[in-house]
Amino acid sequence: MIVELVTFSFPDGHTREQELDAVRGVVGKWAANPDLVRKHFLWGIGDAAGTGAGFYIWPSIEAAERAHNDEWREAVKKRTGGYPTIRYFDLLTLVDNERGAITEWDANGKARELETV
Repeated sequence: MIVELVTFSFPDGHTREQELDAVRGVVGKWAANPDLVRKHFLWGIGDAAGTGAGFYIWPSIEAAERAHNDEWREAVKKRTGGYPTIRYFDLLTLVDNERGAITEWDANGKARELETV
């Protein structure tokens, strides 16, 4: 399991409400992606003001790359004025207090539930 962190800068004057409108326009596309495990839309605050981000959980880098192809990158550039920065991480462990669960993944992406403390 991998995490993908996508960051980009908003154009000057871009508001939170404008971004929420943009998000509302694409949530259906992400909900329909069978490879996507989870996506968080992020709005920068404090030192990160003016920055947006997407935090994704995917089964593989290949799945992330299929979703974030050249067409998608060009659409981000058109909307924000610049290309996104993409970084990948191996998802080792997830503490999910909402579900009361802790999940750990091995190097092959196999999950196992750990006992909560």
